[in-house]
Amino acid sequence: MIKPAKRWPLMLPALFLAGMAALAIVPFVFMFITSLTSKRYLSFNFDPSDFSIKNYPIIFNNLNIGRNMLNSVIVTFFACFFNCLIGSMAAYGFAKKRFRFREALFMLYLATIMLPTQVKLIPVYTIIRYGGLMNTYPALFLPLIDAFGVFLIRQFMFNVPDELLEAANIDGCGESRKFFTIVIPLIKPVLVSLTIFTFINCWNDFLWPLVITTRPQMQTLTLALAALRGNYLTNYGLVMSGATIAFLPSFFLFLILQKQFVEGITLSGIKG
Repeated sequence: MIKPAKRWPLMLPALFLAGMAALAIVPFVFMFITSLTSKRYLSFNFDPSDFSIKNYPIIFNNLNIGRNMLNSVIVTFFACFFNCLIGSMAAYGFAKKRFRFREALFMLYLATIMLPTQVKLIPVYTIIRYGGLMNTYPALFLPLIDAFGVFLIRQFMFNVPDELLEAANIDGCGESRKFFTIVIPLIKPVLVSLTIFTFINCWNDFLWPLVITTRPQMQTLTLALAALRGNYLTNYGLVMSGATIAFLPSFFLFLILQKQFVEGITLSGIKG
């Protein structure tokens, strides 16, 4: 049995982690409590008699934020779907197919991640504009499909046994059937991880929707929330209620898929 005097050194790491977790939670608690008020300034002084949920009906009924949320849902869905589909196809080729300059091409493709978003902003905008895609959903989600997904899935795909694919070839299984019926089910954890990464990146994106949309009906949720801030006076209760609405989908998605997310990230670094 561990003596009380020797128990404290063992408890210190747990206490430190608990304190860090509490600090991480404080901003979200502050955000939610402020959303229940009509404060015109930010402070930790709250009057419980002022608490109400009146800001949330205002957000949906008076500010028409439902349309902006629908836009974000549509854009995020297609960004996640095509990022997983295209990324898994490319990763399958780079991980399981043999061709000349495979590693060189992969490294060249991977190098595009090193370019900051601001550097690619004008070239991508020019392509979207002259392609006639301004103020469309494809213009909002297509630039979010990048090499990170290919890298993540490729690392995980090294765990798929080559013998399994060779047995499928012997049985006369075509490439499409082999990919969708054998490979995709085996890489489900990393697809979940990529979905969460893409969801958070797309759902919280502000700069690209600001540049590519000129019509109010095509604006995403982040742009609508930015408009809640006034030039001279801001209702921070209203702003925080919008921030809470925007935060909840990402939070619940991670809670539901956290087991697969951790598994996908862990196994992606085993081989490569």
